[in-house]
Amino acid sequence: MPEQHLFEYAVIRVVPRVEREEFVNVGVIIFSQRLKYLKCLYTINVDRLNALCRDLCLEDLTANLQAFERICHGSAGSGAIGKLDNASRFRWLTATRSTVVQASKVHPGFCVDADATLQRMFEQQVL
Repeated sequence: MPEQHLFEYAVIRVVPRVEREEFVNVGVIIFSQRLKYLKCLYTINVDRLNALCRDLCLEDLTANLQAFERICHGSAGSGAIGKLDNASRFRWLTATRSTVVQASKVHPGFCVDADATLQRMFEQQVL
């Protein structure tokens, strides 16, 4: 039987008008300490977002989500946060905040293949 690995995940949400608390799920972030894994997947569904807010700046939203992804990877342009270890980056990305791009509460799970789990979670929670 394949070995199960503990992972944590959160849903990435866009909250166009924070005061209204309405949101659209746009992505998923998964972290596994044991697998040294931290990745996210996201998509921007313009029709869903326009249903909540027609004046949302898609360029700013795209830039914010790209920064989110760069921090996950710890790649160039991710600033000081991107230089932290995976666990610290995950905790920073999933911290509670009142901004347009937010993360849900963190949930645990077990997986064999983190990439397949990320894809499945993305399909279930976002698409």
